[in-house]
Amino acid sequence: MAHPEEPRTPSEPHPPSEPHTPSEPRTADAPRDWTDEHVARWQPVLPGLDPVVEGAVTRMKKLSVHLRRVREQSLVDFDLERHEFDTLHKIAGRGGSAAPSELAQDLDLVPASVSGRLDALEKRGLVRRTQSTADRRRVVVELTAVGRETWLGAMDVLGHEEYRLLGVLAPEERVLLNDLLRRVMVEAESTEPATRHHWHG
Repeated sequence: MAHPEEPRTPSEPHPPSEPHTPSEPRTADAPRDWTDEHVARWQPVLPGLDPVVEGAVTRMKKLSVHLRRVREQSLVDFDLERHEFDTLHKIAGRGGSAAPSELAQDLDLVPASVSGRLDALEKRGLVRRTQSTADRRRVVVELTAVGRETWLGAMDVLGHEEYRLLGVLAPEERVLLNDLLRRVMVEAESTEPATRHHWHG
């Protein structure tokens, strides 16, 4: 994906049957964004630059950066470090309780590192350790009411921003956008190992 300031150099020329589009199509009354200026600045420098591809990829990158900043601010607002949120998130993803060994697997950490995280979260009252009712030799980690409220609060900040941004689209446009992005991601995942460590994952 291109850095917003640095467009990609086309890897191959446009096929003769597909003439280069001189500018990105847009409706006359559509407001311009930062990417419009970016594409206009680089097109004379890179004549082979496809403005539609460059515009789409640059906008996806900038949107990702924007949502990452919102996420980071939400963690600050709820006094959470990223690793603390990740731990709460993995517990929530298992229904609100999990064995330390399961968390170690989910977080890709050694058990000692997970134990240290849980110690800190337990001191803050965000999780509690209890003995399993099925096997008293096992320890179960549970979200407390405060822990669940904190996790949901941080999640909601990003969720509200996602809905605000996609709210500019009609419902059928959101469905179409989702379908188009799926097709792009299927192609991306077919050539690279899938990485699934997402905010919601």
